[in-house]
Amino acid sequence: MELRDYIRILRKSWVLIVLLTLVGVGAAAAFSLVQTPKYSATAKVFVSTQSGGTTSELAQGNTFTVQRVKTYSDLATTPIVLLPVIGTLELGIPADELAERVAAAAPLDTSIIDITVTDTDPVRAADTANAISQSLTAVVEEIETPEASDAISPVKLTRAQEATVPSAPVSPNVPLNVALGGLVGLAVGLGLAILRETLETRIRNEHDVEGVTDVAILGGIVFDPKAQDRPLIVHVDPRSPRAESFRTLRTNLQFLDVGRTDRSFVITSSIESEGKSTTGANLAIALADAGSRVLLIDADLRRPKVADYMGVEGAVGLTDVLIGRAELDDVIQPWGRAQLFVLPAGQVPPNPSELLGSARMTHFIGEFNRMFDVVIYDTPPLLPVTDAAILAKNVGGAIIVVAAGRTQKNQLKGAISSLTNVGAPISGLVLTMLPTKGPDAYGYNRYGYGYGYGYGDEVTTDEPTRRERAQQAKRARIKKAKE
Repeated sequence: MELRDYIRILRKSWVLIVLLTLVGVGAAAAFSLVQTPKYSATAKVFVSTQSGGTTSELAQGNTFTVQRVKTYSDLATTPIVLLPVIGTLELGIPADELAERVAAAAPLDTSIIDITVTDTDPVRAADTANAISQSLTAVVEEIETPEASDAISPVKLTRAQEATVPSAPVSPNVPLNVALGGLVGLAVGLGLAILRETLETRIRNEHDVEGVTDVAILGGIVFDPKAQDRPLIVHVDPRSPRAESFRTLRTNLQFLDVGRTDRSFVITSSIESEGKSTTGANLAIALADAGSRVLLIDADLRRPKVADYMGVEGAVGLTDVLIGRAELDDVIQPWGRAQLFVLPAGQVPPNPSELLGSARMTHFIGEFNRMFDVVIYDTPPLLPVTDAAILAKNVGGAIIVVAAGRTQKNQLKGAISSLTNVGAPISGLVLTMLPTKGPDAYGYNRYGYGYGYGYGDEVTTDEPTRRERAQQAKRARIKKAKE
């Protein structure tokens, strides 16, 4: 992953990361509050030797003392030192339990032993440290004194610092615990965010698409919660971000496959409900607005929707032309005041794949290319059926619609394989249902520019009125009755 990928993950999962960080802080604070405070008291013991006054004797005595200090510090936690302390202070605990509360250490290259006692009672901690220092002094003197009656110990331990009663506990360290809890929560949050991103199977942005295929992304269609109520958004709400998305797609499409003589494209998707029909319809309207002579064909002979979206009569259409029951001039219907024409699907046949792959369909593909500047074919999804793959091979270009948050990566791979297996060229991909804000927003929206610029008082002149659509439907019924 690159740095921008981690930044996108942070922007996408910041709520989870912050929540887990707060949970870690709260857990650490609760843990600190339920802990019993412990106090620490330290007594210092100085170790010296009984030696002569010459320089050589003093040096030897100092070396001997430094070597002995480590031994005496280990001796401080043994029962021979602790049992007298337990009896004197009436602690009522075994020597090994008291040893767990005692820490004796000697700083490097010194003759001082630090005896530290940790206890829940500050007074008892100080008394225990002082008593251990006294007991250690007595034990060392007894051990180091020779057996002769008039002999004296060559080593002398002196309490250099008496332990005082501590005023503040050393445990729990609330600020440290809270900081550690926050760091642990932050680490867990970051780990879960990265893990979720790694295990994510759905496509949510163009970055996910780039990880699946090298096919070019032609554009992104932003999400519109009212898309079902207003599928032809280009004219219903021309200044909306979604309408501008289709204009951007139109611009990109004009520079696509410049080597191709025919400007015809199959609009398909991996699965259903990815917005391919609305994408094809709005793209056709946008192309017609730019002055092109456009034909929108409903080649979805299983679940046709174009007639309903465009408000035209769909009783006769492509199926009737393919079986020779109608002529092209009788079923191609003009739409609006621009040069946009619609060819509905007609009756649903029992053999859609065979009709779309027939020689007659290939003949009409050539006729459509001759009669119109741009031809848009709305086809079924690729994974359930083979209709789109068969038609795309003959048309010469396919545009795959990918719904953000709905299409899975394996489904997109399967759709691309369906086209490549039959030798159908893929012109590009179109992302739909993209959010307008956040880390998964498409294009300039990701960088804060958005679509905030107005387009003036645009008039929706190309959408046919209810009266015009009724007249178109009436003419189609009359033609069908004559046949």
